[in-house]
Amino acid sequence: MAAVVVFDIGETLIDYGNPLSWVTLYRPALERVDRACGLGLAEEDFSSAMEVLRKYNTRLCPRTREVSADEIFQEILDGWHRPGGPREAMKREFFAFFKRNDPRPYPDVPDALAKLKRAGVRTAALSDVAYGEDSESALADIGEIAAYIDLPLTSRDIGWRKPDGRGLLYIAERLREDVRELVFVGNEEKDVLCARAAGAVSVLIDREGRRPDYGQAYTIPSMDGLFDILQERR
Repeated sequence: MAAVVVFDIGETLIDYGNPLSWVTLYRPALERVDRACGLGLAEEDFSSAMEVLRKYNTRLCPRTREVSADEIFQEILDGWHRPGGPREAMKREFFAFFKRNDPRPYPDVPDALAKLKRAGVRTAALSDVAYGEDSESALADIGEIAAYIDLPLTSRDIGWRKPDGRGLLYIAERLREDVRELVFVGNEEKDVLCARAAGAVSVLIDREGRRPDYGQAYTIPSMDGLFDILQERR
């Protein structure tokens, strides 16, 4: 089997139940922030905050260099002329809104990770965070499967977002493995491009049967298909 399998997190390991782009959810998320933090926001405050969020929405404005949530929410506060506002509480409430559906692993994930562990296959996670969310907060979402992930990382840890391949190169270096022996499993085009940029093996998980062609080496409908690939690469 492969020496290391790396997984994307959102919609690969964990089902969040959110759209890939959060634009339509900015307003209710900010309303939660307003209520929880007692800000008393005016309409123009909501509008200016949503403009900042759009600026950092990587589906609208692609970027590979990562930023921090501190930067983003400080920019929002500065736009409100409240530079000393409750930035930490705002971050907490904003990201909590997007986890209100109680994110959980897909049903096939715990068994697959346990099987990899029993086979002695090392695992890592490489996830782009939304709006610079702190790694500790983002990685809390893997909860019950955390014990199966040897090296969990986010774009905040790396400083770069997919499709930049530096995250996989970093994982290969940390685990002292040839990056060509890494198998990277993700659900989006940027995951495939990231693997290809680093020289790793790309596996697209296509749970919805969309059958896109991003140039991936393999496509699987569920985690069960991963083991055929690993056996093939022995």
